[in-house]
Formats: sequence, structure tokens, C-alpha cells
Amino acid sequence: MNLPDEDPPPRPGAVAGGRYGEAVFRPELAGEDDRIDLGALAYDDFTLARLRALGAGPGWHCLDVGAGTGTVARLLLDRAGVSEVLAVDRDTAFLRAHPAPGLTALEADITALDFSPGRFRLVHARFVLMHLRNWPRMIGKLASLVAPGGVLVLGDAVDLTTPAAPTTTYGRVMRAMWQGLGDSLGTDVSWVPEYPEHLREAGLLSVGAEILVPPLLPGSPISRFWAGTWERARGPMTATGLVDDAEIDAAIRYLDSPDCAALSPGLLTAWGVKGPA
Repeated sequence: MNLPDEDPPPRPGAVAGGRYGEAVFRPELAGEDDRIDLGALAYDDFTLARLRALGAGPGWHCLDVGAGTGTVARLLLDRAGVSEVLAVDRDTAFLRAHPAPGLTALEADITALDFSPGRFRLVHARFVLMHLRNWPRMIGKLASLVAPGGVLVLGDAVDLTTPAAPTTTYGRVMRAMWQGLGDSLGTDVSWVPEYPEHLREAGLLSVGAEILVPPLLPGSPISRFWAGTWERARGPMTATGLVDDAEIDAAIRYLDSPDCAALSPGLLTAWGVKGPA
């Protein structure tokens, strides 16, 4: 599979120039760090286990892209014992609120042409590329930041609410979320299952991938994460015409109900090793 030479065209109805943290999920809104941390509670142990299995440990210098509140960066330092983590985000307020020895916060736009912070034994990005319209170019760019013998680890969402699934309020709301985020931000998860092929096309070796689907249980971090995400994305979701506020409210109640019997979107984590120079 060949990566496109140009960015994918905007989706019909997309808002030109809409970006994560601007059109939706603005970091200055109260509770946004708590929403991010709920996702971290659902996924961090899984992510750390994979990074450690790939060798992350003492002596490693790491780059965490789209670091959010810095939970993965701090786990790499505290539990894996890596030497240093450069944590990058377009807004580093959440990172600066939780400093740690060995953690350096860098406020930068990773899509900028001049983003070139050096080379690292580990480059990690989770829930980042799915929100970027220029994701094909970014895979190659992040691969170029990996030192020979190092590893690139990328994680993004996979949507399990297929068109063939029974029509439910939960399913309609989840599909409205993906369409609304696509229209407002350019979010697209349709290509995520092809991550292994994309990493191979970027020249990486020993490519592998795995998926985590956290259970939707009342009061669980992942259920609360989706409820908070829908609250913040109400505008783009209702703008699709697929759902209204009442249906979003019903889906949020469903997440906190013992009757909930649905699949959360999964986290697909894929990795590849940089060959010798």
C-alpha cells in the first residue's frame, strides 16, 4: 500500500481550518484535563505495557507527541525508568501543571515544517494522527524522528459501530460523533486498521499491532470519558442532523446504566522499528 503524496481532500461539509483544541475540546474550558485523564485511566496501563515490551527503559530518550496531561510521559519515567521524555503539545498548560524530573514540555505544532526536535529511541503518539488531515505525511515525519534501532509507536481509535450493527441510540450518537468531528476537525478513523501497512511503507521493520476495547461499565473511566466527549462535541454532533440533544442525553444515561450492552471504540496500537542507518 502506498501512502498518498498529498493530504486527503476535506470531507463534504467540513469546516475549513478546524483543529483539535480550537473548534472542539478547547483546553481552557473547565474540566478538559479531567476528560483527558479519564481516557488515560482507560488506556495508560495497556500503552505502558506495550512500550515496555518494546524495550523502553533506562537510557532511552523518548518523544511523546500530543502528550495531553503527560500521563504516558510520567509513566515512562516513573515505571519504565527511561532517561528523558520530551512531551510535545500545542498547549502545554496541562503538562506544566504536573512537572516531573526528566520531563521536558515543548509547546509546538507538530505539523509545522520546521518541527524537528532531533532523534529519539522512542517516538510515541496516541489519539493524535486521527485528528489531522495530513496524517499520511505525519507518519513519515514521525518515522524520521526515530533513531536507528529505535521504535515508532502510534495509537488511534477504531470504530466498532459498523453500518450493519443494529440501530440503537448509542450507535447513532457514536456515529454522529465521528461524523461531527470529521466535519469540524477532519477527524477520520477509517484508515486506522491499515496502520501496519502504513508503517511498513514508511520503511519500518518488525511491524506489529494490537487492539484494546475497554468494557463500558457504569461509572467506569471509559464510560465517563465518552459521556464527557459527547458533552463537549454536542454542537458538531447535532449539526450532522443525525441526532438531537435529547438523543445525546439518552445515550449518556445509557452509558451509566446496568443495561448498557455496547462496544466502546477500540485503541489500535501499531509499532515499527527503524533499521540501521
